[in-house]
Amino acid sequence: MENTRRSTFIDQAAVLVTAMFISRFLGFLYRMPMTHFIGDDGNAYYAAGFQIYTFFLIFSSAGLPAAISKLVSERVILKRYNDAHAVFQVAIFLAAIMGIAFSLILLFGARYISALLSQPLSYYSMLALSPTLLIVGIMAVFRGYFQGMGTTKPTAVSQIAEQIFNAGFSVLLAYLMHGYGPEFGAAGGTVGTGIGAIAGLLVMVFIYKLNSKFIHRRLKTDHLPQKESYSEIAAAVLKTAWPIILGSAVFSISGMIDTAMVSNCLKASNAFDAAQIAQLYGQYSGKYITLTTLPVVISSAMATASIPSVASSNALNDTSAVSAKINMGLRMAMLFTIPAAIGLSVLGDPILKLLFPSHPDGGALLRWGGIGVIFLALAQITTGMLQGVGRVKLPIIGAITGAVIKIILNMVLISNPAINVLGAVFSTIACYMVASAIDIFLLWHVTHARINFMSTLIKPIICAVGMGVATYGTYEAVYFLSGSNAASVILSITFGAAVYFICMLFVKGIERSDLRAVPIGRKLIRMMDSLGL
Repeated sequence: MENTRRSTFIDQAAVLVTAMFISRFLGFLYRMPMTHFIGDDGNAYYAAGFQIYTFFLIFSSAGLPAAISKLVSERVILKRYNDAHAVFQVAIFLAAIMGIAFSLILLFGARYISALLSQPLSYYSMLALSPTLLIVGIMAVFRGYFQGMGTTKPTAVSQIAEQIFNAGFSVLLAYLMHGYGPEFGAAGGTVGTGIGAIAGLLVMVFIYKLNSKFIHRRLKTDHLPQKESYSEIAAAVLKTAWPIILGSAVFSISGMIDTAMVSNCLKASNAFDAAQIAQLYGQYSGKYITLTTLPVVISSAMATASIPSVASSNALNDTSAVSAKINMGLRMAMLFTIPAAIGLSVLGDPILKLLFPSHPDGGALLRWGGIGVIFLALAQITTGMLQGVGRVKLPIIGAITGAVIKIILNMVLISNPAINVLGAVFSTIACYMVASAIDIFLLWHVTHARINFMSTLIKPIICAVGMGVATYGTYEAVYFLSGSNAASVILSITFGAAVYFICMLFVKGIERSDLRAVPIGRKLIRMMDSLGL
C-alpha cells in the first residue's frame, strides 16, 4: 500500500513537472523577444507592475489551491465526498469576492502604488493586470479541487494552455505597443497575462464539465449527509489559507521592497542616473529573477503535489509514508536544481549573450547569484511539506526572518556603488538560505522524519561541482576553436549534463523513481535497462 501511495505521489508530481517545465520554458522563451522590443528599462516597468500584481494575487487567491487541495484530499480519503464538493463550492464564492475586491483596489490604486515604488511608468502595466486577479482566483479554485481529488492532469493542461496564449499575446502586444514607449510595450506584455489566464480558466471549466457526471455519481455514493455547514467550510478554508497567504505575502513584500529599494538605494549612491537605474533593475528582475526561477520547476511541482499527498498520509497517521514522501520530494528537488545552480554560475555571461543578444548585460548577477536557486528550491519544497502535514503557520517564521535579513542587506549593499544591484542578489540568497534552513529544522521537529542528506545534498553537490568544471572547460575549448558563443554554450551544457548524470549513476545518487518524475524519465529507464545500468 505504501509503495502504491508513493508511486501515485511521484506520478502526479511527474505530470506537474512536465507541465511546469513546458510552461516555464514558454514563459522564458517569450521574454527574449519581448526584451528585444522593450529593453532593460521596459523590463523594469513590466517587473514592477508584475510584482504588485503578484502581491495582490497572493491575497486574493494564492493560498486557495494549497488550502483547497489539502481540505478536499482529507475529506476524499475518508470518503466524505459531499463535504469535499462543498469545499469547492464555497471556495468559488470566496475567490470571486476577493478577486473583485483586489481587482478594484489595483485598478484605482495603480497611480499611487507606482509612485510609491519609485516606478511611476509601471502604472500602465498595473492597470492592464488588474482584471486578471479575478480570473486567476477562480482558476486557482478549480486547480486546487482537482489536485485534492488526486489528479494533477487538469492543472497541467490548463497551465500549458495558459502559457501558450500568454506567450503569444505578450510578444504580439509588446511589439504593437512598444513604439509608443517602453512603458506601453511593457503594458502590452502584461495584457497577454490576462488573455492567458482566460484561456487557462476556460480549459479548467471544460474539464470540470467533462468530469461532472463522474463527480456527481461519486457524490451519490456518499450516503452520509453533508457534515459541515457552508459557514464552517468557509471558516476552514480561510483558516487554512491565511497562514499560506501570509507566508507567501512576506516574500512578495520583500520583492516589492526590492522594487523600491533597488531604485532608491542606487539613486542614493549618486553614481547612476535614472536611465541607468532602470536598466540595472531591469537586468535584475528581467534576467536574474527570470533565469533563476526557471530551474525550480521540479521543486514547485513537488511542493504542489506534496500538499494533498502528504495531507492524505497525515490524515491516516501513516508516519512512514509521510517520511518517505518528504525524502523523495527533497531529493527530487535537489537532484535537478543543484546542477542548474552551478551551471548558471559557470555560464552566466555566455547564457545572456545567447538569449539576449541585443541586451546581454547582467552576467555578473548570474555568476554570483546562481547558487540562490538551491535555497529557493529548498524553501519551496519544505513549505509545501509543512503545509501538507497541517502546520501551515510554521513557514511564516522562516519567511519573516529571511525577509528581515534581506531588507537589512539591501540597505547596506545596494547603496555601495561598487556592488550596486548585486546587493539585491546577495540579499535574496541570504533570505532563502535562512528561510530554507528554518523550514528544514521545523519539518524535522514536527515529523521526526530522518532526512537523508547524503542523497539529498552531498552527492548532487559533488557531482555538480565536477559538472561545473567540465562545463567551463568545454565552453572555453569550443569557443577557442570555433569562436561561436551559441555552439560553445549548447555543447558545454550537453557535455556537462552527461558528466553529471554519469557521476550520479556512479555514486548511486539516482533511483528509478527519480527518473519517473521527469518528462523523458521512462525512456531513460528503458535505455539504461538495455545497457545493464
